[in-house]
Amino acid sequence: MSACQIGAVYVGTIVGAGFATGKEIVQFFTQYGWIGFFTILLSGFLFIWLGTKMMLISKRIKANSYKEFNEYLFGASAGTAVNIFMLVILICVGAVMLSGAGAVFEEQLGWSFQLGLLVTVILSVSVVLFGVRGLVGVNIIVVPVMVIFSFIIAGNAILENGFSFMDLNPVSTSVKGWLAPFMYVSFNLAMAQPVLVPLAVEANDDWVIKRGGYIGGAVLCFILLTCHISLASLPNFSSFEIPMAEVVKLSMLSFFGIYVFVIYGEIFTSVVSDIFGLQRQLESMLNVSRYVITMVLISIIYMISQIGYGSLIEHLYPLFGYVSMAFLLLLIIRK
Repeated sequence: MSACQIGAVYVGTIVGAGFATGKEIVQFFTQYGWIGFFTILLSGFLFIWLGTKMMLISKRIKANSYKEFNEYLFGASAGTAVNIFMLVILICVGAVMLSGAGAVFEEQLGWSFQLGLLVTVILSVSVVLFGVRGLVGVNIIVVPVMVIFSFIIAGNAILENGFSFMDLNPVSTSVKGWLAPFMYVSFNLAMAQPVLVPLAVEANDDWVIKRGGYIGGAVLCFILLTCHISLASLPNFSSFEIPMAEVVKLSMLSFFGIYVFVIYGEIFTSVVSDIFGLQRQLESMLNVSRYVITMVLISIIYMISQIGYGSLIEHLYPLFGYVSMAFLLLLIIRK
């Protein structure tokens, strides 16, 4: 049960706004056509191997936050610079997640973008103040629902279109397509540090962490594959802010309302994970109340989110992916 909880938090932390909406999968995989299928399998292997390794190292060095983990990985001097950069990236990613929630309200529900932001902010603060228990509780509910729906939608896409996703022509150049899984995994594992590092330290033993890492990585690979198969069946998939919702709207309209709720749930868990990790880190660095830290973080993230979901994810994610490659390399090398 403990391993399943770790696996659920692992999946919930990685499956953010870009993942759940399909925008991130289009960016890194589907736009590269048939190549995307094989690079997703490679990504799944990397998630299992390196996600588990990151948590095991965290437990063995007793790292209570990503600050200590990065100082171990990069060394004390370089680790400080990396941690400052990480802080900036995490705030920007939190803004992407929050903006994604606003996009769901605006594009899929026809409600106000700002209403989506405000509702998400209020709910996120409520869960964050419960700490790790609140984080685990939300993910245990949302992650299984996401897995079931991904399977149903992909199955429907295969029944209607067969294995046409294997014949999908690349929209973009193929060289970038083969680099995409390394960028994608490095970026996502770097972003997952604030949650997975303290979570691993609280785990009972290495066996639980290993099983949790295997479960989480395998489920991530499965969801990636099912979403990619579904997106490949959507004409002009790159033109939508929330392409997965468009897939459901075209092929399974009766499930549309429920799936929009699932997408929002995944975005919400990632907003919570991001704020939780940042709050935990800043609390260890500053002699300031956790409530004050949470309110200041929320305010900054809210302001950045006004830029818009599509613009943020298209420009920030590939950039952060390239920068995070150093993190992936060191994680592979470290014993």
